[in-house]
Amino acid sequence: MKNIRNFCIIAHIDHGKSTLADRLLEFTHTISDRDMQAQVLDDMDLEREKGITIKSHAIQMNYTAKNGEVYVFNLIDTPGHVDFSYEVSRALAACEGALLLVDAAQGIQAQTISNLYLALDNDLEIIPVINKIDMDGAMIEEVKDQIIELIGVKSEEILLASGKTGIGIEDILEAIVTRIPAPKGSPDSPLQALIFDSMFNSFRGIIAYFRVYNGSIKKGDKIKFINTGEEYFADEVGILKLGLQPEKEVKTGDVGYIITGIKNAREVKVGDTITLANNPYKEAIKGFEEVKPMVFAGIFPVVTEDFEELRDCMDKLQLNDASLTYELETSQALGFGFRCGFLGMLHMEIIQERLEREFNQTVITTVPNVGFIAYDTRDEKPIIVNNPAEMPDPTKMSRIEEPFIRAQIISKPEYIGNIMTLCLGKRGILINQSYLTTTRVELIFELPLTEIVFDFYDKLKSQTRGYASFDYTPIGFRDSDIVKMDILLNGEKVDALSALIHRSRANDFGRKLCEKLKELLPRQQFLIAIQAAIGAKIVARENISAMRKDVTAKCYGGDISRKRKLLEKQKEGKKRMRQIGNVEVPQEAFLAVLKLDD
Repeated sequence: MKNIRNFCIIAHIDHGKSTLADRLLEFTHTISDRDMQAQVLDDMDLEREKGITIKSHAIQMNYTAKNGEVYVFNLIDTPGHVDFSYEVSRALAACEGALLLVDAAQGIQAQTISNLYLALDNDLEIIPVINKIDMDGAMIEEVKDQIIELIGVKSEEILLASGKTGIGIEDILEAIVTRIPAPKGSPDSPLQALIFDSMFNSFRGIIAYFRVYNGSIKKGDKIKFINTGEEYFADEVGILKLGLQPEKEVKTGDVGYIITGIKNAREVKVGDTITLANNPYKEAIKGFEEVKPMVFAGIFPVVTEDFEELRDCMDKLQLNDASLTYELETSQALGFGFRCGFLGMLHMEIIQERLEREFNQTVITTVPNVGFIAYDTRDEKPIIVNNPAEMPDPTKMSRIEEPFIRAQIISKPEYIGNIMTLCLGKRGILINQSYLTTTRVELIFELPLTEIVFDFYDKLKSQTRGYASFDYTPIGFRDSDIVKMDILLNGEKVDALSALIHRSRANDFGRKLCEKLKELLPRQQFLIAIQAAIGAKIVARENISAMRKDVTAKCYGGDISRKRKLLEKQKEGKKRMRQIGNVEVPQEAFLAVLKLDD
């Protein structure tokens, strides 16, 4: 056990985590030259296309150190984007140390600090590494100063490396051996292992990845999941090489996988503890905290009959992505579907893409919104409002609270004005402004979560030419003037287009939405009125004029009363048609809400 090292790589997005992992795998000969490709651990098509890591990836390497001993390294490569920070927190729970990567050209950014604090909360040993030192714009000394100021390490403890060319890889491997502690735990006590990830395989069922804290697990053991209380046989256990490598036993301190033939996704929970059925460990491992979704949106199948199939796909997807939460929802316009909770807009986009690619599901996503808390006038009872349909009648509601976040933005000083304008325009409150170095400034804002859900991140990037980095933490709920805006088509409410919005924004939002719908809805034989309403008050209106057939074309010459008679008859027909005609809303209309500013 003294020769095992469990560690992960943490950094801001695009600081070279996956490339460094490639070099470590190459140097330890874990992967043959023939199988080598860039970002070898990013095995999802989406990850390769977007160039980002979405899932944490665990892999085992064997390394012969300079002292002649062979060490077993369990590496977890983690995502860098703020929307996937739950993946990072789960990887940290299974490790004793972390490589903190900082880009030599960009320096410390918001997600670097956020991931560092996560690692310190888990009492991990931090090894700071400055990556990309071979680049022309590398500012090695400045970045060293930033790291020393942030963590308080000595200058010689900071390693210099280049994931691309392989400079400094051996120093990193030696530092892992000498600086990261070996796992603690008792091989003789009963089995206690933490599930930190799982995936679904259509042939083998559910494969759970775990880290053994105490005891060991052998093939054929009867095991028990402490939280669910279910018992199974370990059909196969093994370690995680580039694929799955079966072993007879996985011992204390090691990371491995288990296949028990479970087919139902509900039976495996990430954060659960595995123990032996006949000799159980008394207590469960303190797993990671429950995920708190930030953005809610409805996902509905395009064809209502596909609902059951979509439910299975959501179950399997949740196995692979524990930060996705969902519950059943019905909509008058779209039928049966799910109300899903996501960690951010990118997370929502990725889930939608994965449903379409991995499960061939075409889905409609409704307007995303956040969760509010409304209070009853009679007994001040809190009512959680996750979608506009749950909003109580304004007369029965004493007040409503919306979630606020503390946003940390790190950028260059010349963009302070743009960032201020953007954040204050989003109802933000400036809390603090401090210079980390002469060229980096940190701004702390308190912002309503509603305002950053849609396009805040994109706007921040364009206002600062991509130089600002952004990270946020929720800080609770505050009183706010939130109203429900309904969209009416010919007086009928379309519940899938309703939105909860701050009163100061409502008129502007309603007007833009009506204009957008006017462009997208197909014309009918009758006039369509598109209205935005708050309660009984109409705040915006657009008309889509009727397609008109020229009924008087056959009258040439003759008396005017004949033409008038035909026109009156047409008018009656249109009136009747408008009463019984219904307006089909195309899928683009639901997505239009997201792109109102384009």
